[in-house]
Formats: sequence, structure tokens, C-alpha cells
Amino acid sequence: MQFIMIKNSIFKNKIQKSLAFLTCFLATALLCAMLNITLGIGNEITKELRSYGSNILVLPKGSSLSIEVGNEIYEPLKNENYLEESNLHKIKEIFWRNNITAFAPFLEGKATWNRADQDPKEALIMGTYFDKSIEVDDEDDFSTGVKRLYTLWSVEGEWAKDDSLDEIMLGDEFAKENMLKVGDIIFLNDQQVRITAIISHAQKASNKIITSLALAQKLLNKQGLFDKAEVSALTIPEDDLAQKARRDQSSLDQLEYDKWFCTAYVGSIAHQIEEDFKGSAAKPQTSISDAESFVVKKIQSLMGLTSVICLIVASIAIAALMSSEIHRRKKEIGLLKVLGANAFQIYMLFVSENLFVCIFASIFGFAFGILTSELIALSIFNHSIEISFIALPLSIVFAVLIVLVGCLFPMRNISFLQPAEVLCGK
Repeated sequence: MQFIMIKNSIFKNKIQKSLAFLTCFLATALLCAMLNITLGIGNEITKELRSYGSNILVLPKGSSLSIEVGNEIYEPLKNENYLEESNLHKIKEIFWRNNITAFAPFLEGKATWNRADQDPKEALIMGTYFDKSIEVDDEDDFSTGVKRLYTLWSVEGEWAKDDSLDEIMLGDEFAKENMLKVGDIIFLNDQQVRITAIISHAQKASNKIITSLALAQKLLNKQGLFDKAEVSALTIPEDDLAQKARRDQSSLDQLEYDKWFCTAYVGSIAHQIEEDFKGSAAKPQTSISDAESFVVKKIQSLMGLTSVICLIVASIAIAALMSSEIHRRKKEIGLLKVLGANAFQIYMLFVSENLFVCIFASIFGFAFGILTSELIALSIFNHSIEISFIALPLSIVFAVLIVLVGCLFPMRNISFLQPAEVLCGK
């Protein structure tokens, strides 16, 4: 019986229901377009920030960071601790392994260099992985190194081969200062090597000779060792729980600790690396994660404000349509009351009619919103963005909220209608 009444109401009041459909369609389309764009932009921002380098630094436990001034490395409290290269694969075998996108070990020190006809001079060298395949459990083809960690590095020439003992690359400042170019032959600690590339935008490596880790280990006599590793991990913005853990991990109760441990915060990923890689201390680099948190919070605030405005405007429109509908059907409402229906049952009848229409409208609104967001992304970024299907259930929930809030205000009109008066035409 109720289904027949809803069906008749929809098809016999096409103008009213079309307006309700249009209201909900526009509101959900706007919401979905903004949600898809903001999530897409968030992912793009995350990828761009990842290209600036790592967000986790892995050091030997008990060691201190070195300070570099010019061509000198100052290492206060240096205690000659190193990490084993053979344990490096453990970084990619933690619980959050899929969030680890790249990492690279580094071994730094000093060596002498000279051309064939010159006296030896001291220089800083940095050994690392360029794009090296390493063995990781349950992953056959994992490659990592600075090529994937620092995607903003600009390389003139060709990358040196990993494990090569006769190929090196130079930072652009070092090459310019010493008038070296690609293809030149020099000697490092009396070992002949060839320059394969000059690297620009390398910041800390711009004044160094960059070698394979194997060559640096040989020159510095540190076979099988490295002194730090940089890790790039996909993380989520930090909230109050993550900041509480950052200040004092022991202050978390068991429930908070479990939630923190099972969430991809930069701190929890660093903690898991430290647990699995014995002898290491993993330190989150908070400058990048803080920038991510700042941008994402701004986007979330914009989304929240837009959603609230959409909800209010659409609810007002639905409330106006509902008031008009109640006035037009007051005799029907009076008859229902005479037959024993209470105000809540009549309210639910009107809600059901609008729910049916608005849920349909939200599905079309989702499709139109996604299409609109893709067109906007193409016009601004010259490429499409990934579709966020989470917007579909959110748009349906949003439509239900619009109907419930919009139908709530005219409820008083139903309560005040007296059956005797409306049936008599007053």
C-alpha cells in the first residue's frame, strides 16, 4: 500500500519531484567534483613531495648526525658505528612494506683524486645505490636507489652502474670547480675511474664525487657496511594521536598504541623499521610530513566548509518543496489522520518519496561530478586524475542527510493540520 502511494506521488507530481531531483543532483555533483579533485590533488602533492627525497632516516643506533661545512665533515660524538648492507632488505619487509616506495644506503668519507698529470687532492665521496635490484621476501623484482628516491635530480650523461668499480658521477658544483666533464678519466686513491654523468639539483651531493656503494666501501675500507639509509614512505597526515606518540610514545595506553601502530603515520613506520632492523635507529624527517599534513588539512577544511554549505542550501530547497507539497496535499494528510496515521508515519511517507528520488539523483550527481572534475583536471593540469570511488557512497549518504534535514522543518505543518478543517476545505 505504501509503495503504491509513493509511486503515485512520484509520477503524479512530476514538477515537484523533478525540482527535488535537480536540487540533490546539483548538490551531490558539486560535492563529488570537489572531492575527486581534492583527493587527486592530494595524491599529486604527495607524489611531488616524495620527489624531494626521503621522510625517514635510518642510522646506526647510538650514532649522531654529521655536520657538513664546505668540504669538511664534522662528526661530534662519532663512535664509528655502521650498519650491515646484508640487512638492508629488512626495510622493505616490515608490516607497512607496500608503503615503502624507495630507499638508498649511503657511505660517505674522504678520498684523494687527481688527473694523470696532477698532484692528489682531497674530496668528499658518497657511495650509494643508483637503481639496484635487491632480494626481498615475496617480491621478485624490487629495485631501489637514488634514481627512484630523488626524482628531481637532473643527470647529464648516463647513470653509473651499480657495483661498478670504475665509473663515477660528479655533483655539478664539484665538476664546475675542478673543470671536469663527462668522459674524463681521473684517479681515486690511485684507482682509475671514468666520469659518466654530472648531476644537478642534488643539493647535499653537489660538491661530492658520487660512486657505487661497492666502490666507496673499497676506497674507505668499509666492506659490507654503510653509515645511513634514507627511506621514502607513503604516509598519512599526522593527527593528535601521532603527535602524542611523537612527544612520548610511553604515554599511549594499549588501545592508543595499537591504533597508532596499525596506522601509516611516518612515526609508526619508522618505529617498525627500527624493530625489524636490529641495531638501527629510524628517525622521521618531519619537515616533509608536516608539509603534507598542512596541505591536506587545508584541503579537508575546504571540503568540510563546502559540504556544510551544500547541505544547508540543498536542505532549505527541499524544505521549501516539502512545505509546498504539504500545502497541496493537505486533504490527503487529513484523510490519513482520520484513518489513524500519526504525524510521524505521515512524515516518513514524505521522507520515503524524497529519499527514492534523491538517491537516484545522487548516483547521477556522482557520474556528472566525476566527469566535471576530470574536465577541470585536464584543463588545469593537462592530465586526468584518478577517480575516487569513495565519492559514490559519500554522495548517497549526503543525499540521505539532505532529505532528512530538509523534511524535518516542515514536520510542524503536518502536526498542526486538523483533519476536520482540511476535509471541510478550510
